[in-house]
Amino acid sequence: MEADHVKKQRWLAVLLSLVAFAPALRAAENLRLNPKLDYSSDSQDGPLITGDRMDEGSAPGVPNYILIFQEGCFNSKRQARRTVALYEKYKGRVHFVIIDLDRQRSPGQRALVESYFKGEIPHVLILSRSGKAVYNQAGEVDESTIAGMLDGLLKRD
Repeated sequence: MEADHVKKQRWLAVLLSLVAFAPALRAAENLRLNPKLDYSSDSQDGPLITGDRMDEGSAPGVPNYILIFQEGCFNSKRQARRTVALYEKYKGRVHFVIIDLDRQRSPGQRALVESYFKGEIPHVLILSRSGKAVYNQAGEVDESTIAGMLDGLLKRD
């Protein structure tokens, strides 16, 4: 009997760890910057960022970095470059959500746009593990400012 109880406890521990890391497993992956972007104009150069599973909404239990943009905006292009650099630094620890207003959005992305988007691009949103907005501003924001916020969120808990 004791052995069965121990097995059940181990199984429960494995299951709980999978649930805890599930948001990271569903996150956008392999984010890449479009190499054809012209950073000096509002030209339409195609998608700013490409990758796998980019249709996800926010994920509970981990910090979230959300970028809302349109393709023909040179400010959005520069913020996209910063976003991909941040993705390389924080992948697997921060959930990245990329919302291109020129493309169809998933229900999770639509909910983020409806809740937080203020009508100006680029728009950067950072959510804590509990889903509280700790940064919610339109305009470009430098990489070090975002990194400081993400580092702070990752140190908590």
